[in-house]
Amino acid sequence: MLGHIIYSILSVSFCLLIGKSIELFLPILPASLYGMAIFTLLLHYRFLNAQRIKPCIEWALANMAVCFVPAGVGIINQFELIKQHGIALIAIIFFTTFLLLTLVGIGYQRKLNQQALTANNESTNDK
Repeated sequence: MLGHIIYSILSVSFCLLIGKSIELFLPILPASLYGMAIFTLLLHYRFLNAQRIKPCIEWALANMAVCFVPAGVGIINQFELIKQHGIALIAIIFFTTFLLLTLVGIGYQRKLNQQALTANNESTNDK
């Protein structure tokens, strides 16, 4: 198990280091996002052993609730501000969530239609 932990820490650290290097030359996104994208690609293309990383990821997901405690405390500390602008905040949250889901759905549907069209073209060209 200790080997899995060390492998996971080194893998994530390596990806974050590469992400920080990319951020130096391309400061559009935070280094952690670049690192996360690189980590995902390395897992997808099997440069990293997902089975060795899995126990640590499962542990992190099981204990993720601890990360949200500071956000809950922040909400309680800013209760007067939330009470004052609560309706606007809820409207913004619902609107942006709906907009994001709609755009992702449209983009995904276009991709599926494009793949189906490409598959149909290839099958008609083969005949």
